[in-house]
Amino acid sequence: MTPLPKFTISELDLERLQGHEGQVVLLVQEDGRMDAVARRINKATKGALARFLESKGFDDLESGKVMTLSYPTGLMARAVSVAKINRNATQGEVRSCGVEITKASVSERFVIAFGKFKRISDLIEGMALRNYEYLDQKSDAAPKPFDVEVMGPDALEQKTEIETTLAVLEGVFFTRDLTNAPANILTTSHFAEQLTALSALGLEVEVLEEAELEKLGMRTLLCVGQGSDSPSKVVVMRWNGGGEEAPFALVGKGVVFDTGGISLKPAAGMEDMTMDMGGAGVVAGVMKALAKRGAKANVVGVVGLVENMPSGNAVRPGDVIKSMKGDTVEVINTDAEGRLVLADILWYTQERFAPSGMINLATLTGAIIIGLGHEMAGVFSNNDKLSKDFITAASAEGEGAWRMPLAPAYDKMLKSRIADMKNVGTRAAGSITAAQFLQRFVKNDVPWAHLDIAGVASIASESVFAPKGATGWGVRALNRLIADHYEGKGEDAPRE
Repeated sequence: MTPLPKFTISELDLERLQGHEGQVVLLVQEDGRMDAVARRINKATKGALARFLESKGFDDLESGKVMTLSYPTGLMARAVSVAKINRNATQGEVRSCGVEITKASVSERFVIAFGKFKRISDLIEGMALRNYEYLDQKSDAAPKPFDVEVMGPDALEQKTEIETTLAVLEGVFFTRDLTNAPANILTTSHFAEQLTALSALGLEVEVLEEAELEKLGMRTLLCVGQGSDSPSKVVVMRWNGGGEEAPFALVGKGVVFDTGGISLKPAAGMEDMTMDMGGAGVVAGVMKALAKRGAKANVVGVVGLVENMPSGNAVRPGDVIKSMKGDTVEVINTDAEGRLVLADILWYTQERFAPSGMINLATLTGAIIIGLGHEMAGVFSNNDKLSKDFITAASAEGEGAWRMPLAPAYDKMLKSRIADMKNVGTRAAGSITAAQFLQRFVKNDVPWAHLDIAGVASIASESVFAPKGATGWGVRALNRLIADHYEGKGEDAPRE
């Protein structure tokens, strides 16, 4: 798996800073005032730093951006980079500055030095998120070393916060690796093995195989995978870090590859369907993050792992399948398979765990990309508080999310002549009717949100915090949601 960059936290040591042979990064206020660190570097460079800070080049440098001076006289460093950032900068501004520092790297060894700065964990978060590169399938490549020492008079005071941030980032990297992995590598069995290995962190992990799923009546989930040689599975991950309160539930779609089944997708772009397990990938990343940081909350993660393939045994358009809940579904389009997977595991999660709230994640519809592009995930919810809390958390983490409507009027689009419902409506309001379908498998008293992440789970061009490919969107937002509203507060479940 892709490792995080190495970060070391230490007290300010000006002698060692002056002798560092890699890259030195100085955090400088927008007004160009030099603190003790900058004055030491300025003296060593015989006034070169002061000349830059007094120049039009520094004045024109945007806040949060970085300028690099190569092979400065009087220092052993290969380069000195000046990051223009105020001490009172926002969390988002500091993270973005961390991204800029990573993009300006000319060395594998960094020292970031500062006088007083209280948002070092945010700077580290930006640096690490942008440093990710998926190399698992390249035979001649290995992750580049990225060794960062953070040096400042109050750096050690922030060590606990930094360690918490790094724990969450391990979850993000885990999600990105899972989502980037090709389908011949990340089979349903290998995916389950990856999740079972999380038990080493203190998670309780249980794998339900096909025979048990049959007994439970998870027929809509099983019908999706019946055309594949890869066995369908449900993996349950439990983190019991709270008290006696009911757990909060995360539920994820894990279609490791989606051909569309009998309703075969066009060949062009089908290779991207390795990311159709992105919802399960996010759930896995959140559960890893919670365990790594020792979250004081009870959280259960449930993922359905299947592969949607065409074969002589595949589910057909026109088939009628009975769900675990007992409702019957007429399968109109076998490429609308994610909702069939989620229907059974949503019901199972409620029946077994009676959660205080529940969020499901799925790369569910192309329609959400038409509506929101690749900037926002669609949020559908039966509960105003849960929806607001999640969108607030997502905004704080720089992860776009926008609430979409649910309304009974859309239900008529799912009416079936021969069954309780169809699995698709018409082209109109495709992401909404998918959410309406899922809502039928949510009990009335359970606060619930559906996140359609089809546009944000994997992207064709780089974003602020991620290179091309898997983004890990949602891990940081869901971690924050749990920290802010469920950690140590079992009674604070959302209510209307």
